[in-house]
Amino acid sequence: MFAKITLAAVAASALATSALAEDKTVRMGTEGYYPPFNFFDSAGQIKGFDIDVGNALCERMDVKCEWVTTDWDGIIPALNSDKFDTIIASMTITDERSEVVSFSKPYYFNSIRFVAAEGHGLENALPVDLKGKIIGTQSATGEVEILEQYFPDSELKLYPKLDDALLDLETGRVDLVLASQFVLGDWLKTDEGACCEFVGEAFLPDFAKGTGIAVRQDDTELRDALNAALDEIVADGTYDKIRDEYFTFDIMTQPKKASELLGN
Repeated sequence: MFAKITLAAVAASALATSALAEDKTVRMGTEGYYPPFNFFDSAGQIKGFDIDVGNALCERMDVKCEWVTTDWDGIIPALNSDKFDTIIASMTITDERSEVVSFSKPYYFNSIRFVAAEGHGLENALPVDLKGKIIGTQSATGEVEILEQYFPDSELKLYPKLDDALLDLETGRVDLVLASQFVLGDWLKTDEGACCEFVGEAFLPDFAKGTGIAVRQDDTELRDALNAALDEIVADGTYDKIRDEYFTFDIMTQPKKASELLGN
């Protein structure tokens, strides 16, 4: 879990919050197509774990959250073009992304896993098992790098939204889909997901360093305020209450790395 809050962190939070409070609004960027983390409800309102965490952080920082949604492929350029102030959209912290944005500390670890139609006949989901299989995933995600590195003998099919990949899985146009275990687990509970099941173990990309909140590189004040606010909501139990609404397990536990499970 996160480090326990200290007096220094409280002081840092107070100073950062005081400066941020002059504007009183933090524009939170998210996607809206990644349930249960961020999604639109039947009334068109943005909901999910990311949203609840973001709102709790804004409350601690004494600012108003203003939610802005955008397509995943352009979400980092939109942040750096000042369309919003943060990205809280279940973005994995990587060295490559850290060259263009700055991240908060992790607020959860997002393991990934394969799903396939029931009756798939697979005993596992190792590279040798998936040779010649068509695997779908969302473009511009860490899953793409995993598939390119460890599954060169499989056919990779990319989609702008994960929903599109899952639709093709339902209709048999792809054999498997690789995505967040949490997102897929939520989908498997739906009528659409009743067609399918998990295959193989969950794992974490080698380059993944947890899931963080991104800000512009020069926005150190906001990053520090977010980190201090994260410490606060963990220390007072708010984080656990939010997590328990979506998951029955500790989402800060790190699974095996891809290199451990899939080979070097």
